[in-house]
Amino acid sequence: MNCDDPPAKPRSAGLRTARLTTTIVVLISVCLHSPAMAVNVNEGRAATRRPPNLLLIVTDDQSALTLGTEGDSHGATPHLDALARQGVHFDRAYCNSPLCTPSRQSFISGKLPHATGVTRLLTRLPDDVRTLGHSLGERGYRTAAIGKMHFNGPSSHGFELRRDYPHWLKHLDRHPPSGGDLRKPWKPLIDPAPVWLNARVEDAGLPAEAMDANYFVNRSIRFMKEQPDKPFALVASFYEPHAPFHFPREWRGRYRPEQFTGPRISERERAELPKIFQDLGDADYRGIQAAYYTSVAYVDEQIGRLVRAVDDEGFGDNTLIVFLSDNGYMLGQHGRVEKHCFYEPSVRVPLIMRWPGRLPAGRRVHDLVELVDVLPTVLGLLDVPVPPGLHGIDLSGLAAGAPGARGREVVFSEYPENEEAMARSDRYKLIVGSGRRVRKDGYATETPLPGPYERLYDEQVDPDETHDVAADPRLAGVKQELLDSLSQRFISTWKGPEAIPQGLSQRETIHWCLIPRDKPNPGFPGHL
Repeated sequence: MNCDDPPAKPRSAGLRTARLTTTIVVLISVCLHSPAMAVNVNEGRAATRRPPNLLLIVTDDQSALTLGTEGDSHGATPHLDALARQGVHFDRAYCNSPLCTPSRQSFISGKLPHATGVTRLLTRLPDDVRTLGHSLGERGYRTAAIGKMHFNGPSSHGFELRRDYPHWLKHLDRHPPSGGDLRKPWKPLIDPAPVWLNARVEDAGLPAEAMDANYFVNRSIRFMKEQPDKPFALVASFYEPHAPFHFPREWRGRYRPEQFTGPRISERERAELPKIFQDLGDADYRGIQAAYYTSVAYVDEQIGRLVRAVDDEGFGDNTLIVFLSDNGYMLGQHGRVEKHCFYEPSVRVPLIMRWPGRLPAGRRVHDLVELVDVLPTVLGLLDVPVPPGLHGIDLSGLAAGAPGARGREVVFSEYPENEEAMARSDRYKLIVGSGRRVRKDGYATETPLPGPYERLYDEQVDPDETHDVAADPRLAGVKQELLDSLSQRFISTWKGPEAIPQGLSQRETIHWCLIPRDKPNPGFPGHL
């Protein structure tokens, strides 16, 4: 009998019930044993399966070198080390600018800093730049950006919920901390460097429960638990361990200056040292390191609390967790306590991805990758279409260990504030600068402008980058290949208020592209 046939005329209630039961049993049997129907059943189950969640965790100014999985001996990152063991650790990831704002707007949009129009600290992200929030919000995700985003303006840029420093200040005002609010004003580049770099290892003036990082984690957990029937995409972004290296009162003394050593600074390095660091002494460097590592350990604990909440609430198996830092940080190497340059501690950043059952646990990826690759990779892993025109590449196959999957041959980073850029291959790093810009970021040196320069480092034999081999004629081909890569990266991704002029030489093209062209953002102080 066909399912669409009219029912037969009933003879009796008992017989009708018996025949109906037989028919139902037969139909169920046919459906379960039919290959076509089996496929449809499975497809129906897949269609009703909830899409995976995303948790993107970001720290501020944390070098990859701080992780225990990178060989650091200070034990400041037990939770991040655990996350790396549970997932995929990219140990040669590089930021696309060694500065908070351009780096953040680059990885959240999937485009290089010069193409977003954001290459300086206080530049506002243009409203027409699409972000991770747009891509996932339009696919039905609940989206939130909680903590430091550096949008430098009122727009939420595709994120349904925004919570940042001003919201924490209001919360702090409504919930006065026990022991009082003993915070001090922070005056970078105004106070002496040992003061604003916290060489005395002073706490933030607040108890742990009143810290902004604690507030951001609490708000993130609340967001994840709301509307459990919808997938979430959450960016939880911390201000630590950015100077002045905040940590709560209870954490004072976790690290002490005597646990660290001051740097050796060569005469060449001292001549190139920004003026603000000229008076730092050995005790200052050791104190700064102690404060920094205390802040790293504190934010690591907050990250552990956030990841634990993901697992405890039952989201773990269906949540892609990505951890990264916007850029690295120098802790006395070459005499510097900053980013703003292309030495390895400044540009190599941590990048970890965890997704139980989807990404292999304990996998370590040695391929070169960039933070601009994070957006297309996240979308690829979540099975969301990648928008055209992004400058990153999808690393999902590389993360999963797919045969033949590879990272980049050369990674790129730019710092137009000093008209400088980097191209780094597996073995060599080339740094190109115009040498013509008077620095306005507070890190000027006492030496005259040098004019155009190129520096080449052999990372295999000189990992500390103390010997410039750019003048070695045997490496002329290596230098030219990196110059080609650098210029091509600018040309192929250029989007600016004006086109690249015709007739420029290769070096002139690079220097021209390095001139900052950000739109002014008057009256917006931002929050460092």
